[in-house]
Amino acid sequence: MKRVAILGLLHESNTFLSTKTEYANFASTSMTRGRALVDRWSGTHHELGGFLAGIEESGLEPAPAMATFAVPSGTISKAAYERLVSELLESLRAVMPVAGLLVALHGATVSEEFTDADGEILRRIRSITGPDLPIMVTLDLHANISLAMVSRSTAIVAYRSNPHLDQFERGHEAALLLAQTLEEKILPVQALEMPPLVIQISRQYTAEYPARELYDDLKEVLIWPGILSASVAMGFYYSDVEEMGASFLATADRDEALAKKAARWMADRAWKRRHEFVGDLPNPERAVRMAVKSAKKPVVLMDVGDNVGGGSPADSTILIAEILRQRARNALLVLHDPESVKLCVEAGVRATVELEVGAKTGCLHGIPVPVRGRVRTLSDGIFLETQVRHGGWGGGDQGTTAVVETDESHTIVLTSLRMAPMSLEQILSLGIHPERKDILIVKGVVAPRAAYEPIAGEIILVDTPGVTGDNPARFKYTRRRRPLFPLEPDTSWSAGNQPASA
Repeated sequence: MKRVAILGLLHESNTFLSTKTEYANFASTSMTRGRALVDRWSGTHHELGGFLAGIEESGLEPAPAMATFAVPSGTISKAAYERLVSELLESLRAVMPVAGLLVALHGATVSEEFTDADGEILRRIRSITGPDLPIMVTLDLHANISLAMVSRSTAIVAYRSNPHLDQFERGHEAALLLAQTLEEKILPVQALEMPPLVIQISRQYTAEYPARELYDDLKEVLIWPGILSASVAMGFYYSDVEEMGASFLATADRDEALAKKAARWMADRAWKRRHEFVGDLPNPERAVRMAVKSAKKPVVLMDVGDNVGGGSPADSTILIAEILRQRARNALLVLHDPESVKLCVEAGVRATVELEVGAKTGCLHGIPVPVRGRVRTLSDGIFLETQVRHGGWGGGDQGTTAVVETDESHTIVLTSLRMAPMSLEQILSLGIHPERKDILIVKGVVAPRAAYEPIAGEIILVDTPGVTGDNPARFKYTRRRRPLFPLEPDTSWSAGNQPASA
């Protein structure tokens, strides 16, 4: 029975955050080795679960090495990256020899030393395996795919859903591609096309226009004879790296020309629709007024500038301050604020507290807001999600958590660990009924939709300031490729050619 190594190191790195991501951020979130990897990820909605299912289905033997991830945050420190990758490679050596590898990466991972940290991981893996061992890689659809990633892998499979609801399927797909390669039924060859295009985060919801058309094109390519797989990566423009932007990847069976044709066809069709990927969102004042007037309750206000899934600090007070200014009532907000949690714990359940909540990590996300209310609940912050949700993790831990009910009927959830709002269980586990609120402030853009759409009367994306703002023109880039549309509006490009200014 052929043995297949399983590896994973996933992190979405926002280079505009001043704080670095350290080893402890991974170790405290998820880090498994050997049999513990199998126990943690078997039967989950994650790509690692898909790897394991595909291996079993194909009659292969898993050789679990190491898998780890951290919540999206800042650039990984040099020391943390070296330790993580060293342990990853050590775990690989421990399970060698193997017939092939399945590797779960993100594609927008950045370390202090390596802007293409994913490509560097694959380079080091290749230094152990040699150039010919089949390596199948899964990536997030927010990957900034590099030529290095492509040249150091046999096939790359990226998610096709945002929110990410197909992670298991993509891991399963990668495992089956590996099995067919090992059986010598196929010989994958890849082609990457990188048009000079930035797709704004507010236009990346794959169930709706315009992002849906990208994936309709992908589905068309998948039925071409000889095409094994195809991917659209919409990119991550909160990572200031050379490869920043959208990319299109096709994998064909033994036919490099076909792979290039497919990748270029998808890229060309996206480029012709490039103006559709520019966002235009209401500002906080207008968005709150829209929410107050709406008859479709609850109204979900997506706090784009404090998108935790993009690395933001989860403590912006911009929208709650505007709600208080307009004297709106009955809103729900989750804030990362360990200091306020501590004060609530000291006061105890049912106690009245006066707090300055939020905006404790910098000046980009408002200022602390004074609130007065009653401590309704104290919780350990641990919850379980059994449904298919963005991230595929299955459970969550937002640390010791306090729920405060204010005099204006607002419910403020204060957490001691940063948690992206991918699961409604984050608040249901606290005894809160979100459908009874008038306004829900959700710190995300697209990822929380799977959780919140079933209860939302209306969803409004808000152009709030912050490290995950919608408009890339607000960020100061030093390393990205130039030109890029819409940052350079006159950029011209044709498939197969390097970008040039018109």
